[in-house]
Amino acid sequence: MKTSDFDYALPPELIAQEPAAERDGCRLLVMDRTTGALEDRIFRDIADYLRPGDLLVANETRVMPARLLGAKRGTGGAAEVFLLRQHGTPTENRSALWEVLVRPGKRLKPGTGAVVDFTDAAGNVALSAEIVDWLEDAQKGERLARLTTPLPSLDEALHAVGHTPLPPYIKDYAGDEELYQTVYSRRESSAAAPTAGLHFTPQLIERLREQGVRWETVELEVGLDTFRIVDEDDPAQHAIHTELYTVPERTAAAIAETRERGGRVVAVGTTSVRSLESAWDAEAGAVTPREREATSLYLLPGSEFHVVDALVTNFHVPRSTLMMLVSAFSSREHIMAAYRHAIDERYRLLSFGDAMLIV
Repeated sequence: MKTSDFDYALPPELIAQEPAAERDGCRLLVMDRTTGALEDRIFRDIADYLRPGDLLVANETRVMPARLLGAKRGTGGAAEVFLLRQHGTPTENRSALWEVLVRPGKRLKPGTGAVVDFTDAAGNVALSAEIVDWLEDAQKGERLARLTTPLPSLDEALHAVGHTPLPPYIKDYAGDEELYQTVYSRRESSAAAPTAGLHFTPQLIERLREQGVRWETVELEVGLDTFRIVDEDDPAQHAIHTELYTVPERTAAAIAETRERGGRVVAVGTTSVRSLESAWDAEAGAVTPREREATSLYLLPGSEFHVVDALVTNFHVPRSTLMMLVSAFSSREHIMAAYRHAIDERYRLLSFGDAMLIV
């Protein structure tokens, strides 16, 4: 197995630059994971493939206003700080350490007293970031920054100055940032959206519930490495990123009940897959509740799935761990054939694009 086995020619014009006019009106490519048979449908048609007693499990994390655009104190030069995750436990509301990426990296080095100020709509400095240290075991130049604010809380400051980050392949999107959030999102804890869930509407979720399909959630704090391309020739040599995930007790119980009644567990997105499969307890033979535990689960062809029976997903970046995960869930041959079909049929690809249902 080579990383190149998961590569494909991604036509730039098929990378969706904005969401579908209607969330559930995008296209849906349905694939039989065993035979590879394909059907072209509309996303709201997913109801035709779900049965009473099935359980949908979605990642309810919300994207943080993690992109901060400001000016370096003292020089006024433009600078960007991108929040990855909070570091340690904050001791006060107005100051905390965060793991960050910065631009320009050469001018924002730890030990130089570099501080970036961020202003609100009125032109007042609402938040400052002092670059204080390198992050241990940093792979992409990550640093530690101390965020401080004169406002009552950092949360208030971030919402005053921050922007919802979009993937690097989405250029110049000026639409509603809320469309890069799922309709069921809750706690802000991610640097990127669990995009398979973008296609659901409250009406569709209610329709599925009326059909007898259950709905529960997990939370996986999505990091930027979700878009990272595998550089190693042998994908097994790749060090996958670590993320925090939560599987509530109610979700674990719903999975057990679904299994007992012969229903299927349908994961909404690869982040839900990683959460559920990480929470599998082989000794207990069941999913067990987890609370913000770390996972670096890496699913490659040959991996065994203990929990997930079907998968709602988007189309993924070539040579990514996500291509490997969906190939593990079906087969590399079926997935690559499905992608060729999607490209031939001019599906819209990646985060704002169309969806797949693998059953």
